[in-house]
Amino acid sequence: MDMDVVHLWGSMNNLVRGVVVVLTLQAVSCIAVVVDRLILLFMSARKSRAFAKAAGRKLAAGDHEAVVAIAKENQGRHLANFIETGLSVFMARTAEGHSREKAAELAGRALERRGEQLSASLNRGMNVLASTGSTAPFVGLLGTVLGILNAFTLISSEGGGGIGTIGAAIGEALIVTGYGLAVAIPTVLLFNYLSGRIAKYEAGLANAGSELIDQLEAGSYKRLADSDAPPAHATQNTTVALA
Repeated sequence: MDMDVVHLWGSMNNLVRGVVVVLTLQAVSCIAVVVDRLILLFMSARKSRAFAKAAGRKLAAGDHEAVVAIAKENQGRHLANFIETGLSVFMARTAEGHSREKAAELAGRALERRGEQLSASLNRGMNVLASTGSTAPFVGLLGTVLGILNAFTLISSEGGGGIGTIGAAIGEALIVTGYGLAVAIPTVLLFNYLSGRIAKYEAGLANAGSELIDQLEAGSYKRLADSDAPPAHATQNTTVALA
């Protein structure tokens, strides 16, 4: 049996070709999602470290306005947007006359909502990987079933059958199942890898928000600014998790 790709394509019926096209489109879509998510995670981690370096000292000193200004200069960076959301709400509610504790509570709620938005952004396209990983083997199996049906059609048309008659057709049909597995297996592995990376990234952001709210509630910025100890603030601690 000739395993040449052009020969295999030419010997397939239209239904099996349709299955191969579907699998190919799934594979291309998964590659696009993986590349996009990897670039996003790499760039976001690098930008988060840059933001923490620029804003960390001012945040530890309690200079909220300066931190918000730096965050606005770094639009599109997850950590910057996250910290800006919490500080902006805190300053606005404090200016309205709310107590520090109440303003920090409202800032925490705003961070929860912002975190949900960021999570949706980070997980964009992951459903493509999940769907492909779970359906590609079955799509390939469908192609094999259609190919075997085509083999039996050959037997019927020739009035007889034997391995010489249907062997090539069945072999070509089984290749489609192999193609489906070849698409599904790396997709599942990449989905698990990216899910872990994204979960770690989200945990880092959540940790930053939690530490920020704790410090706002405790009013610890002034104590940090007045001491000689190095600032142990949310952004510096969190960039380790985001990297």
